[in-house]
Amino acid sequence: MTTNTTETSPVIPLPATAARALTLVGALITIASAFLAWTWTDAFPGDLTVYGYPADLQMLTIVGGALTLLLAATGYGIRGLRWLNPSGGNNPTFLAAFGSLATTLFTLIAITVELGGLANLEPGGYVAAAGVILAFIGALGLPLDRKPVEDLPRWNWFLAVIVGIAIYALYRHIRLGRREGKLPKARELPSWAEILIVAATFAVGLFVVTYGIDTPDKEPQLFFAYLLIVAFATAALTKSGLVERLSAIIAKHRQVTLIATAAAAIAFPFIQQSGDTYTLIAVNILIFATVALGLNVVVGLAGLLDLGYVAFLGVGAYAAALVSGSTASAFGIHLPFWAAVIVGALASLIFGVVIGAPTLRLRGDYLAIVTLGFGEIFRIAMGNLDGTSGPDITNGPNGIPNIPHLELFGWNFGESHNVGGIVLGAYANYYFLMLLVMALVIVVFARAGNSRIGRAWVAIREDETAAEAMGINGFKVKLIAFALGATLAGLAGTVQAHVNSTVVPENYVFAGPVPPNSAFLLAAVILGGMGTIRGPILGAALLFLIPAKLAFLQDYQLLAFGIALILLMRFRPEGLIANKRAQLEYHDDTAGQAPTDLATAKAGA
Repeated sequence: MTTNTTETSPVIPLPATAARALTLVGALITIASAFLAWTWTDAFPGDLTVYGYPADLQMLTIVGGALTLLLAATGYGIRGLRWLNPSGGNNPTFLAAFGSLATTLFTLIAITVELGGLANLEPGGYVAAAGVILAFIGALGLPLDRKPVEDLPRWNWFLAVIVGIAIYALYRHIRLGRREGKLPKARELPSWAEILIVAATFAVGLFVVTYGIDTPDKEPQLFFAYLLIVAFATAALTKSGLVERLSAIIAKHRQVTLIATAAAAIAFPFIQQSGDTYTLIAVNILIFATVALGLNVVVGLAGLLDLGYVAFLGVGAYAAALVSGSTASAFGIHLPFWAAVIVGALASLIFGVVIGAPTLRLRGDYLAIVTLGFGEIFRIAMGNLDGTSGPDITNGPNGIPNIPHLELFGWNFGESHNVGGIVLGAYANYYFLMLLVMALVIVVFARAGNSRIGRAWVAIREDETAAEAMGINGFKVKLIAFALGATLAGLAGTVQAHVNSTVVPENYVFAGPVPPNSAFLLAAVILGGMGTIRGPILGAALLFLIPAKLAFLQDYQLLAFGIALILLMRFRPEGLIANKRAQLEYHDDTAGQAPTDLATAKAGA
């Protein structure tokens, strides 16, 4: 089978055998350096002064070195390692070595900057630098698979920036092109082995996610290094073909995958060692992801640009707060939670229909401006219903405080509980509740997207005029999408009100430093991948977790995310997790091939 990729000469002219050996030696030195002290003082976060016991930052270096070692060793044809690199190329080794280099040098530079000079580095730091540099040089000496030079675009360069210290590496000659064609066929494994692989995959995923959430807020360096090593490791394993092969196994065993997903999600609170500190972050991520899935109905499926979507979250939260027994409620009503959920969802549904009916006849930018106005009107109105500027309903800018914790079947969500000898904090209760809410939203999204109305949404998104010409009632279809998205947001808002125990207007703005807000929600959908289920969940997790862990960059968050979205639109417009339709739309793989259309062929003749 012919492919569009060729194996090119290495960037550094080393024999392939010597280059691979150099990569292996560098990776081994990198791993060994993590067992040495990198600095002499524990003033640097993480305490890198201990010999024989790697700190968290050094553990990330071990991960990068080990991945580089294993991927480089696959070049020797070792049978047990073939699964790690099904593609058989050297690009994964280069990406792993580059990720190890970036992560380790970031840590060493941070030590030098924060402690005031290279004198604060112990010999272990220099050994680590030598190891990652040797491994990287060796990887550059390996033949890389890439597109022919004549097919490369002019912008073929890569720029890496590490905490203000720019490491410019113009690598036009080492750009990693996409491998065309199929991977070599893997040897059939017994079902029990594939099930074990699925279980191991989710166990590793749970560990990686938990490690990121549990990084101490006082150690932003650790979280930044974590992001670097995860990003490069994911790129390396994707380039090797391992992710594609694992995806095929996971798709083959759908029931086992669902069970493994549920088990990993349920296990999260049980493996927390710091109580509710990081469980609250997980709860907020689930709320953010659930609302992003609701927005995905409007933006991803129906193609309606809604810039005021966070207002529907606020409608559900305020409606639930007013009927849940708050001492500041103007109504003095205390309904059970199931009734409060219905009230919040219905209130958002009604607002969705009322707002959508007159505005959905607009298209494009005009619709975006109107929805943006609705979001601002909602926030201002909630601030004015204080008994002075308007009726006394929402307590104005002070919001509705003292919302009582939920109590279902005698289970008080505001108290800790002992389950199997493990003490679960109060937020673990809301975590499990949000898992149920998210599961419900996922089912609704999947069923709606695969239904007749879902196909009508996609038709409207692609070409509204053509869809209406085929008999689709565009206004009705768009109104259903708007109402369904609003209802899902209101459902999440009812839980958010009880988690935060207070509702204030400033939580529901278009853009702000703390998600969820309309700008972050839209960014989560676009970043993750419009029209998918996993995409917005991943996007919401990243966009909530990164600001929470890198709070010192709060003043530059919007700038950073703006730049990130621009780069995403340029290099991966379909999002991190894209559906097949988006990949076909954004990547034309037929360029340069002979025309197959009969009319085109005749014209050419």
